[in-house]
Amino acid sequence: MNAALRAQQRYREDAILSASPERLVTMLYDRLLLDIERAETAQRAADWTEANTQLQHAQAIVAELSSSLTDDWSGSAGLRSLYVFLSQTLIGANIGRDPERTHACRELVVPLRDAWHAAALAVVEGRA
Repeated sequence: MNAALRAQQRYREDAILSASPERLVTMLYDRLLLDIERAETAQRAADWTEANTQLQHAQAIVAELSSSLTDDWSGSAGLRSLYVFLSQTLIGANIGRDPERTHACRELVVPLRDAWHAAALAVVEGRA
């Protein structure tokens, strides 16, 4: 790996390590959406290897989001159920090589991501 790539990777690692909890969640959602969009594009191009890579990474992010839920929060059970559904749909989209299922995952993630971004902003601005 050349010096520029190492520096870029180090910058990303530092950004993650120094991020607040709300920023970490928004970063995960942003990457989840990117992975899903890349997977759908790859599926439509019949690039099954790339689609598989992106969908597996998306599944890992969903697993991380699910594992970060605490039962102390009243909404955790509902969100955990949604994460289970999303994970199963991502797996089905991958196995079935189905860009429509992948697109459906995108449609599910966009409003969640937007809501988490709004919540994170409220925390930063002291409104939450």
